Amino acid sequence: MIYPSIDKLLTIVESKYMLVYLAAGRSKQMIKTGFYQKPLNEYKSVKTIGRALEEINDNLIHVEKR
Repeated sequence: MIYPSIDKLLTIVESKYMLVYLAAGRSKQMIKTGFYQKPLNEYKSVKTIGRALEEINDNLIHVEKR
């Protein structure tokens, strides 16, 4: 089972393309700066892309809808 669910993420972000764009950008930011919004032991995912999706799911990354 993939966490977080794509269906739940699409209720937060308006399209799959925007979801990919946000997650990729946040993942690169994590790699570059080493800044995480939650303690590392609270993430379920090991990879930064999964961690970025978890942050979007937890509303730690705010998305403005047009």
